[in-house]
Amino acid sequence: MIKLIPIAKLQVGMYIHDLNCAWLMHDFLRNSFLVDSEKTLQKVVAIGMQEVYIDVSQGIDVGDAPTQEEARREVDRQINGIADRNNASPRTATLGEERRHARKLHVEANRIVYGMMHDVRIGKQIEIEQIEPMVERIVDSIFRQQDALLPLAQLKNHDEYTFQHSVSVCALMTTFARAMDMTRDVIHEIAIGALLHDVGKATVPDSILNKPGKLTDAEFSQMKSHVVQSKIILENTPGISPIALTVAAQHHERYDGSGYPNRLKGKDISCYGQMSSIVDVYDAITSDRCYHKGIPPTEALRKILEWSKFHFNPELTQVFIRALGIYPTGSLVRLESGRLGIVEEQHPDRIMLPKVKTIFHVKGHYLKPEIIDLRHSQDRIVAYENFEQWKIDPAKWKD
Repeated sequence: MIKLIPIAKLQVGMYIHDLNCAWLMHDFLRNSFLVDSEKTLQKVVAIGMQEVYIDVSQGIDVGDAPTQEEARREVDRQINGIADRNNASPRTATLGEERRHARKLHVEANRIVYGMMHDVRIGKQIEIEQIEPMVERIVDSIFRQQDALLPLAQLKNHDEYTFQHSVSVCALMTTFARAMDMTRDVIHEIAIGALLHDVGKATVPDSILNKPGKLTDAEFSQMKSHVVQSKIILENTPGISPIALTVAAQHHERYDGSGYPNRLKGKDISCYGQMSSIVDVYDAITSDRCYHKGIPPTEALRKILEWSKFHFNPELTQVFIRALGIYPTGSLVRLESGRLGIVEEQHPDRIMLPKVKTIFHVKGHYLKPEIIDLRHSQDRIVAYENFEQWKIDPAKWKD
């Protein structure tokens, strides 16, 4: 049986089933292990999370603790409450119209960020004048039809993760800020900060960024130093705004004070920093890395909602989930009929009933692709699925 316990109740002899935090917050090789010594216990506590899941079949039990199933039911209750509230952001272009622009934009944005990271690595200064037109095009695309660009941002490969992650965070932050009803000028500055938030990783050796095994304490410290380096680089970039700088400088801070580099807490973290911390974790945990398999977007949103008890601003977390949808565009879902489909487009006023392109059946055969608007169908989503489990290549169908 799996149980959720406060970190204060963790003791030597317990078996951790799930550290209950994003993998980028710790340097343990695995997420599940026996707490075999006081040293291991203190290292777990030092991560800063408030709760962990333990497996009582492999270690010491705790009597008065909710089970994993009970914890999931609580998340389900919150999800249903989020789905009942409208967070409509109008689309001014059809999905088909915007996809053509979004594909070209995605390729060009990745190219520009790749070049910028290379320039920073060899000591060149960032030229905002080269970044701003691209950012404005990203903002324009999200405003016209966010469901065109966001699925493309999910597609990454190991070798190019760092700059592809930057483009993805830019698109997601733009979507988030729009859902917050921020002004267009503010959204533009947020998007610039999001695109540049990881520029400090240009100072971190590739051997650390792409290391497939466990990082040493020194390597983990160097990895975390990228936030300070991002701030230093941007502070010396002519034309950078305070908003953009804050997005980058605070994206690893946590609402309960467990983040870095300054362990800021609550309202000491700006709204922009609180937003970027949510988005950065969401994109990271949904992405495949050489040392980490990404999880489905819906599961990622559920985890972030659970972690918002401590790590993230709960109100902002709910806005972010409504902005993306319970089943984000580009994710794989299973329908009541047994068909598997990729979420094509959100209905902002009915986020549990998106448009879905059915492509596969759980009996093991492909189907002739069909677009189903669940608002007008008897079929319903019953679960989210994993592309890898069904051996479906998402890149083939996100078009």
